[in-house]
Amino acid sequence: MNFGERLKTLRKGQKLTQQELANRLGVAKSVVSYYESGDRFPSYDVLIKIARTFHVTTDYLLDIERNRTIDVTGLSEENIAVVVSVVNALKK
Repeated sequence: MNFGERLKTLRKGQKLTQQELANRLGVAKSVVSYYESGDRFPSYDVLIKIARTFHVTTDYLLDIERNRTIDVTGLSEENIAVVVSVVNALKK
């Protein structure tokens, strides 16, 4: 999966429109469209904003790393254990 496909998948997974993502990133809607089509690549600063928006690493976005992370900030240890159990069950 290339960067554009990955970005589109993440955006749709969060049920965001291109305009909503563009607003969060501080770019025009057309720029998000260019990213998703592979016609352009984001600057370093925008790449970091994208990673933070979707709680993934820049390596994941660039397909250098296959692992995704889950932001569990604010969850109790018990809730984190439930998340881990669900993830492990889905892997089977």
